[in-house]
Amino acid sequence: MASSNDPSAPVDDEVRQLYEQYQAAESAEERREIALEMGELDGRRHAEIYAALENE
Repeated sequence: MASSNDPSAPVDDEVRQLYEQYQAAESAEERREIALEMGELDGRRHAEIYAALENE
């Protein structure tokens, strides 16, 4: 469970919102665009994790 000072909390909220939009999408094109946004968000999240590991 994410605490209020968990830096991933805003990302988790954004993922949740994108997932809800994906579920509500009415066309394959809408779902594709949302999936691309989800992929970009996932890439940024992984980059942050790898950067943090390098700084340890």
